[in-house]
Amino acid sequence: MIRAEGFKIAAALVVATLGVSPAVAAEPMFEHVMTFGSTGEGEGQFQYVEDFDFDGNGNILVTDAAHGWVQVFNKTTGAFVTRFGGKGYDDANLTKPEGISVAPDGRIFVADYDTGEVKIYDASYNWLQTFSEYGTAPGQNFKSEFTDIRDGRYYMPEVGSHRINVFDLNGEFLFLFGGSGTGPGQLNNPESAKFNSEGKLYVADLKNDRIQVFDADGKFLFMWGETGSAPGQLKAPAGIGFDKHDNVYVSEIGNDRIQVFTKNGEYITSFGNTGDGVMEFGNIHGLKVDAETGWVYVADTANNRVQVFKPTASAALTN
Repeated sequence: MIRAEGFKIAAALVVATLGVSPAVAAEPMFEHVMTFGSTGEGEGQFQYVEDFDFDGNGNILVTDAAHGWVQVFNKTTGAFVTRFGGKGYDDANLTKPEGISVAPDGRIFVADYDTGEVKIYDASYNWLQTFSEYGTAPGQNFKSEFTDIRDGRYYMPEVGSHRINVFDLNGEFLFLFGGSGTGPGQLNNPESAKFNSEGKLYVADLKNDRIQVFDADGKFLFMWGETGSAPGQLKAPAGIGFDKHDNVYVSEIGNDRIQVFTKNGEYITSFGNTGDGVMEFGNIHGLKVDAETGWVYVADTANNRVQVFKPTASAALTN
């Protein structure tokens, strides 16, 4: 199901009280582009949308945790293309896929929350290899979430062990960082770990209601956020994405909204609220921003759909 609507929302821009750069000059606005997906077990239908990535064929790959599928859609039209995985314990199957990352060579890495395995598929969606396993030892993983790939490394956040595991792209364990706590560099249910264009790793520290930033070797750099629903505050941040200016888009499970920050954590704007209409969300999870088009793909998880938005022509999101 695809719906295109001309709905627009003006999102409030807070400058004076939150110290946003003067270069962010106008009120950013976001326009609903389309919605795809619906509740069900058929092709193109969902039960629990989680994470996204783009492949090299103009498609967006969507993890459907409850059904065990990775579903593939045309990223421009929302048309269903194919799906792979599916519930089961054979090599090509998945049980609860959550994090998904596409390597530069086209291989697709899917993190399975229930089994602790990471399964690699080729660009034609054929299974190639499985690595890791369920557990808490280095190289094992316990409840994996939204992953990323950068410079030949695969970064996996684990909500069960409150850490980030790092592997090479052959599945060999390299190192880990994080650990349970509330101090700088410590984590409490890290939901996603995503790189910006500068090679900084932004982690949604879900139960600490903040975003933490690390370098590629796991060195803590800075963080922002505090618990709440006011502009700039966070409540259960989950998905992270970046536009071409490295502005940071954060989805919040607790507030059912998207907030936009500069790469340094300064608040720019927000949009969305609770519901099942256009630009309304339920149990919002992952998101992905297409840096070329500015389109924002949002996992509207409780509504079993993906909503897509874009900045309007009047939006000023440069930094």
